[in-house]
Amino acid sequence: MLRNEKAIVIGASSGIVRELALLLAAEGYYLGITGRRLELLTELLSKNPEVFVPEQMDNTNLEDTVSQLNELVSKLGGLDLLMLSSGTGDINEMLNFEVGKRTIDTNVSGFTNIVDWAYQFFKNQNSGHLVAITSIAGLRGNGSAPAYNATKAFQINYLEGLRQKAYKQKISIIITDIRPGFVDTDMAKGDGKFWVSTVEKASRQIVKATRNKKKIAYITKRWGIIALILRVLHFYD
Repeated sequence: MLRNEKAIVIGASSGIVRELALLLAAEGYYLGITGRRLELLTELLSKNPEVFVPEQMDNTNLEDTVSQLNELVSKLGGLDLLMLSSGTGDINEMLNFEVGKRTIDTNVSGFTNIVDWAYQFFKNQNSGHLVAITSIAGLRGNGSAPAYNATKAFQINYLEGLRQKAYKQKISIIITDIRPGFVDTDMAKGDGKFWVSTVEKASRQIVKATRNKKKIAYITKRWGIIALILRVLHFYD
């Protein structure tokens, strides 16, 4: 298979993003894959060593992340798509600051560092597709995990701002905000979970939304109903 399109998938060591990397590889992408756990990246590499270029990366090391992204682009020979799903969040009923700070460091500082880099890179070549996996949790606050929901709201608004910037600057950058509900991964924490999607189903829908260049996609699609309800409730708060 001729692999003309290049992608970097951030957070590919496990969960949804590991499956996304496999699906994108099947669609013909040449892929840089990153994650904190090198052994899991190596396991993914073993499935198709001619397709994957692994890079151990901790998104909270901001300077290292930028240099590693530049190095990956050089190895790939270009970049058409950057897919970011590297987030964290924990139940924090007691408002332990270190728990909240860990979430902010990853979901705000690390996130912003990467999407800013991607925006500037795609701006310079006047093309590119940025896909970021946020969460439906960003639509409302949550007393059990306040930092997580707040950081996801930040991500949603930041992506909207970048989309507006690209439009005003007349730059051909596509920005896709993927908002999952519950997916059967370690990130699905707490009680009261419903409509829990399999990793495979969620990943297929994310790839389809990426292929269709959606601005916003709820995963699975039925979570769009919940999003509408949450917006109405917020209006009447």
